[in-house]
Amino acid sequence: MIRYIIKRLLLMIPAILATSLIIFVAMNMTGGDPVDSLAPENATEEQIEEIREELGLNDPLLVRYLKYMGGMLRGDLGVSYVTKQDVFKTFAERLPATLKLACSSVLVATLVGLPLGIYTAIHQNTWKDTGGMVFALFGVSMPNFWLGLMLILVFSLGLKWFPSGGYGGIRNLVLPAVTVGLGFAALITRTTRSAMLDVIRQDYMTTARAKGVPERKVIFGHGLKNALIPIITVIGMQLSNALTGSVLAETVFSWPGVGRLIVDSIAKRDTPMVTGSIIMCCILVCIVNVAVDLIYAFFDPRIKAQYSRKG
Repeated sequence: MIRYIIKRLLLMIPAILATSLIIFVAMNMTGGDPVDSLAPENATEEQIEEIREELGLNDPLLVRYLKYMGGMLRGDLGVSYVTKQDVFKTFAERLPATLKLACSSVLVATLVGLPLGIYTAIHQNTWKDTGGMVFALFGVSMPNFWLGLMLILVFSLGLKWFPSGGYGGIRNLVLPAVTVGLGFAALITRTTRSAMLDVIRQDYMTTARAKGVPERKVIFGHGLKNALIPIITVIGMQLSNALTGSVLAETVFSWPGVGRLIVDSIAKRDTPMVTGSIIMCCILVCIVNVAVDLIYAFFDPRIKAQYSRKG
């Protein structure tokens, strides 16, 4: 098992290298010059050339990339063109806000999607099942930015229950977490319903009922336990998506997270900040995926045995 985990961690290296290359090339090959946003107004050619030389922009693209990778191997993600601050330090300052939003949104999604998926599976082919599936379709189809604006309109400007944006306590977190979490809840609902329907049809469920086991224990003790693997997969995927895909929610609610940092840095053509932040996000997603694999093994010993054979 340990060897398998080490292999998975080593597989992060080509993913990180590929990500860094794609982002670095994209930021340097697309139109625009970072010097345009850094040079003072009415700057002379000499001043512009001095800035380019200071940032190393006169070097060939390959040389710049190799220098960047050399620094990254030493744990140095570079310095921001705009703020002149260390990229890793800036990322680390923004990460807690993103983690708080990501974990809260997945918690909302799980608390809504898991019970609803079980409920619709138990009441298959009834109006209750149809209502749950309508919610799931609505949640999957609904754009985050639209939902966020509607929540602000109703609960912030109308009822004045929650602030419309900013970073602070739980009240600031509720609307962004619900905005991101409802879309994830729809996916968890559909997955839970499908997994539970597969389990409910199994012979051991019928046998448990025939032995007089209470229905609640049949559903949660026998059914849900055996349906957890695909559900855990989806929840793990949603956590990865929340870490990297909450840009719109962070923008709508003025949430100072990593997504907003990346968007602002792209607008300013701050290549070190964009590249370093995306590389760190890639590492986080890989770590989450490995953690999900470990959770699989905890719930299903057969998977643990399979991992051990692979090791």
